[in-house]
Formats: sequence, structure tokens, C-alpha cells
Amino acid sequence: MNPLSGKHIVLGLSGGIACYKAAELARLLVKAGATVQAVMTEAAGQFITAVTLQALTGRAVVTSQWDLREPNAMAHINLSREADAILIAPCSADFIARLAQGRSDELLSLLCVARPIERVPLLLAPAMNREMWAHPATQRNLMQVVADGAVSLGVGCGEQACGETGDGRMLEPAEIIEELEAFFTPKRLAGERVLITAGPTFEAIDPVRGVTNHSSGKMGFAIARAAREAGAQVTLIAGPVHLPTPRGVARVDVHSARNMFEAVEQHAPTATVFIATAAVADWRPAAVALHKIKKDGSGAVPQLSFVENPDILAHVAASPRARHGQLYCVGFAAESEDLLANASAKRKRKGVPLLVGNIGPATFGQDDNALLLVDEAGAQELPRASKRELGRALVQQMAERMRGRQ
Repeated sequence: MNPLSGKHIVLGLSGGIACYKAAELARLLVKAGATVQAVMTEAAGQFITAVTLQALTGRAVVTSQWDLREPNAMAHINLSREADAILIAPCSADFIARLAQGRSDELLSLLCVARPIERVPLLLAPAMNREMWAHPATQRNLMQVVADGAVSLGVGCGEQACGETGDGRMLEPAEIIEELEAFFTPKRLAGERVLITAGPTFEAIDPVRGVTNHSSGKMGFAIARAAREAGAQVTLIAGPVHLPTPRGVARVDVHSARNMFEAVEQHAPTATVFIATAAVADWRPAAVALHKIKKDGSGAVPQLSFVENPDILAHVAASPRARHGQLYCVGFAAESEDLLANASAKRKRKGVPLLVGNIGPATFGQDDNALLLVDEAGAQELPRASKRELGRALVQQMAERMRGRQ
């Protein structure tokens, strides 16, 4: 289940051109299963209409503390008590200053001050010009607001409406959703340092061609996102894929199996969990041609010989830290048939406590998957679902198994 499902979010808009992003943000929140109550300042109404947000949320937008639709005339109390969280997006420099000073002369800042601090979190998505963002007063005010209990989601960097480029852009709606999902996810992996491999490897034949496979990396990236949501410090070693890096995840790009092996060796000594989702090539060409191998029309076929690549999972699983329980290893098996038998055999051969199997041709490149978890106690199926859902389910299963080992 999505961590936002069933949550009631008060979405506050202060003045700024980034209000246009709030429409997509509201849509994504509703899509994730949340209910959304939009509250706008007078300045926000200069950039986006209440009609737009009402259409997207299915709720009338509240703009005034004197809203007579509230039977008790206390919109600031009612709105703050009903919320699971208050999200200000965009949050302008002026609004940050209001929060820092505890000002409450309009509805949005009033309900922020009136909220039960211990129960209703306040999250801010700042949005402003780069000079405004860098100004000492803004940074000082934001530090005060965070010290008072708010959570700043940070800003993006890029082109701004004024024509300048730099920090201060409001995060994209999808990035804010990532942050909210992480915020509401139980921190089952708090304190863990998770190392994940994902995607295929590419084994060069010549400067143009190579040997690879159909792995998209989507499952590994979904697990990395889920592990970060669960509170882990995550490093993702990615083969040649074109996927955005999950927020809060450190990414290392590699190309070949040997590149991946070297990267894993570098990061494994500080990891507490290793998850090998990458579809690593078992073999590579023994020699790489310096120039493109051309066909000459004779029908002659180049003769290639192969050598075995290092077994990354087996190598890590055999390390002293893994054998002494300081590093929990999870392997993946992409099979084409006899999943249970092949996955069980691979788990024993690699010497890992948990092996996750799937049917490769049925999942490579897809957004959904089905998993089979194999450990010393037997096998457990995770039925077909989105890879994001399966990533969260797998993290939960791992956390339970790791807790049982302590």
C-alpha cells in the first residue's frame, strides 16, 4: 500500500510562480490515495485559481480565516486538526519569514501556528529566486522554522522564471511525492547501510558492439527507493540504464561486470545489507577489438572466445563480515523455467540467507513483476504487482528476517 493512502493532506499555497506545479502535485497526491484540502493565500490567487485546485481535489478551496462555511467560524482550528500533515508548496521567502516570526494575520500561517505540533507535521517546499534563497535572512528564517519543528524538503537547481539559473526552484511534484512517501514510511531499516546493484552489464566486443541483456534496472531502483524510505542509507551501483536516481540515494554508474565488481568491493566493507539485483553477465569476450569488427562480404563469421566474469554475490557472501552476520546478503535469480528449483539451488550455491527469484522474460523492462522469496525455511510468493509495491514489500520482508537473526 502506498504510504500516502488514506492520509489527509492540507496543501497550502503561498505566492509564487511555482503555484503552477501545485496543480500536478494535488493530482499526484489524490492518485496516491490521499485526500487533499487546498488552502491559498491571497498572493497565491494571483498565480493559480481556486477553481483549478477544487477540480483536482474535489474539495472547495479555503482562502480566508473568515470563511462562513465553517459552522464554528474557526477554519484555522478545523483544518489543522483534521490533517495528517500540512504541506506548503510553494513556500515563498515571505511565508518562511511569517513562520519564523509566528505571524498569523492570514489563514495559512494561522493554521500552521494553530496546529498540534506533536501530531501534525509541517513540511515546506521552498520556491523563490536564487538570490532570495541565498539571502542570509531567508536561510536564518528557515533554520528557525526547522528548529521550531518544521521539515524543509529542500529546493531544486535550474532555470528560473526570471531567466536566471540556480538554487531556489521548487522541487518537481514527483520529487515532493517521493519525500512525502518517505516521510510516512515506517523506518524499518533505520541505521542500516544498504548497498544495491541494479541493471545489466555491458561486455564490449569492440568499440561499437557488446554482450548485454534485457534488464532495465527498474526492480533494483524500486528497492533502492523503498530502502531509503525505510530509513536506510542507500548506495546504488547501476549498470547502463536510463532511470532517474531515487531521491536521497547515492548512485555509482558502472558499465561492465568488472566495473561493478570493483565498485562493490569498494563499498561493501561499510555496508550492513547487500542486495544483488543486477543481471550481471556471466561471461565476457576474452579480448576486445581496438576497432569495429567489419564484415567483408565473404560470409566469414568472427570467432569469439569468452572468459568467466567474477561472481559478485558469491564473493561478497563469502566475506568474513557476511559469514559473521555483519552483512546480510540478498541475491536475485532471473530464470526462464523451474523457478523454485533453480532459485533454491542458487541460494545454496551462493551461500546467502535470502534469494529472490523471478521469471526474467516476464519482467525485464516491465513496470510490474512477481517475486519468489526463498530462504532456509522454504519459499514465499509475492504476487504480481508494481515493482514499487514489490520493493516496499521486499524491504519489509528483509527487515523481519534481519530482526529475527538478532
